[in-house]
Amino acid sequence: MTYLTKPRLHHPTLEKNKVGYTRRDYEGKISTLCAGCGHDSISAAIIQACWELDIQPHRVAKLSGIGCSSKTPDYFLGASHGFNTVHGRMPSVLTGANLANRDLLYLGVSGDGDSASIGLGQFAHAMRRGVRMAYIVENNGVYGLTKGQFSATADQGSKSKKGVVNSDSPVDLVAMALQLGATYVARGFSGNKAQLVPLIKGAISHGGAAFIDVISPCVAFNNHPGSTKSYDYVREHNESVSRIDFISARDEITLDAAPGEVADVRQHDGTLLRLRSLHEGYDATDRHAALNFMQAHQARGEVVTGLLYVDPLATDLHTALNTSATALNALDATRLCPGAAALDRLNASLR
Repeated sequence: MTYLTKPRLHHPTLEKNKVGYTRRDYEGKISTLCAGCGHDSISAAIIQACWELDIQPHRVAKLSGIGCSSKTPDYFLGASHGFNTVHGRMPSVLTGANLANRDLLYLGVSGDGDSASIGLGQFAHAMRRGVRMAYIVENNGVYGLTKGQFSATADQGSKSKKGVVNSDSPVDLVAMALQLGATYVARGFSGNKAQLVPLIKGAISHGGAAFIDVISPCVAFNNHPGSTKSYDYVREHNESVSRIDFISARDEITLDAAPGEVADVRQHDGTLLRLRSLHEGYDATDRHAALNFMQAHQARGEVVTGLLYVDPLATDLHTALNTSATALNALDATRLCPGAAALDRLNASLR
């Protein structure tokens, strides 16, 4: 099988930012996700945000776990550091890398299955410890790689492609981030790039634990029951030596909502997603008010988007642990291994 690759040469007239890079320099490989997937829109927003922030790509470390969302770091910042961890373990690996080298900008990309199920404890501790990172969850409410089962963030009462009603209460990662002490908390929609790019820029520039929950519709599981050309029907009646999927192309879902406005977004499966943008007078520095505001509108069936909370004086894990200001790989042997006397003093302090 032959895969298309992007040309390495860029047109000389492309606009460059202050550090001499074009938007193309922040791209990665060609996406293999379904056409119209909201995750690709998030990748485009990350590319735009990093370009506008004049970030040198080699200063970014991008880490992910397992899932459709965790594939996306391959599609942006191709010249950055990258590490794909095991399922749900991205936050702890990122924490270790961050403690070893605070000079890099850390971008953690995860999904609702990766963070709200097997990685829930990892997510919680990264937030409460104040690890300096931009933690982005690409939230579609299903397990896209295993045929669309409900994820832990699926709303109670929502229906699967088979018409099954979800009876479980959802895990609200935004509410958890607020309660656990994250100092930058936001929710966005993959189809609203005008809102999402500034949110990502703010998260990358923030001095503590920044979390963005991005609602990102899955386009692969909206085929209707009863069709003889549906995925389920073909798989039930097909006898084949291999298993091949074909996902028909879908148009990207976009939204342009004014502050304070409620907008109904028609998704590919015909269902409605109701979004409310924060009004202009909203106070994003009150953690308790943010939680109450979000839950009050959630009870009305609305999903609040925008910057929900920010602490402008945030500190991070390095401040709490009083770590070395110099990256560990830049320290010489005498500073990394100060000797037996220093070890004795440390052990004595713990008795």
